[in-house]
Amino acid sequence: MSHAQPNVLTPSRKDVLVLTPWLAPIIWEGTFNIDILNEQFRLQNTTIGLTVFAIKKYVVFLKLFLETAEQHFMVGHKVIYYVFTDRPAEVPQVSLGAGRKLVVLTVRNYSRWQDVSMHRMEMISDFSERRFLQEVDYLVCADVDMKFQDHVGVEILSALFGTLHPGFYGSSRESFTYERRPKSRAYIPWDEGDFYYMGAFFGGSVVEVYHLTKACHQAMVEDKANGIEAVWHDESHLNKYLLYHKPTKVLSPEYMWDQQLLGWPSVMKKLRYVAVPKNHQAIRNR
Repeated sequence: MSHAQPNVLTPSRKDVLVLTPWLAPIIWEGTFNIDILNEQFRLQNTTIGLTVFAIKKYVVFLKLFLETAEQHFMVGHKVIYYVFTDRPAEVPQVSLGAGRKLVVLTVRNYSRWQDVSMHRMEMISDFSERRFLQEVDYLVCADVDMKFQDHVGVEILSALFGTLHPGFYGSSRESFTYERRPKSRAYIPWDEGDFYYMGAFFGGSVVEVYHLTKACHQAMVEDKANGIEAVWHDESHLNKYLLYHKPTKVLSPEYMWDQQLLGWPSVMKKLRYVAVPKNHQAIRNR
């Protein structure tokens, strides 16, 4: 392949951190060459699974999610959309490109949105073991009430990746909303923590996602037995897991943004995966 020679004396970005202390790349616009990466992953004949939960009224977000994924997510690569839903009849018909397919997985719902959120870890773990290991190389786990607005491709793929929370990427660890009660399995002391990761976009190889989701589910089961629920539910347990099992890539907030709340700061060259305006109360418990 013909491409510009990298210059070891010239960093790709000087305005942001592009490498963690454990040498995992932090993915920002300007830090990767997508042509080289596309060729790498095509040579490996990679298939990517994208899991999304459309439970109860959240099924209304599915059409936009899938349509924008077809425009921007892993374009040119093989993709299987795994839609977990309690309303299979309401899954929309969306035209899919070559090498891409949609699989509907019917699951039960729960009365509280917190329980729906927390049981995602159990379901992803369960289906990883039963099915995903045989069908895909990587799993990307995403929230449905979002849309793809710009390129999200193989630059995110790695053994294990997490995404920086858009509200905390510039904050000190003391201000992170970790679970601070020692009784919870999600507990993180005040003097620990690298980043605050978003529960709405994470992934990696199927084996690593299986380990993560299984560990988080087991921790939530233990918490429930002890009469405690982590402050941010599955996201709190995800942060605990990624603190002690360091991700091999970290995605910048380009991959998880809310323009309505946060505007568009100059450090963000692209807004790739963004929140869809909504009324949470009208949707969560219906």
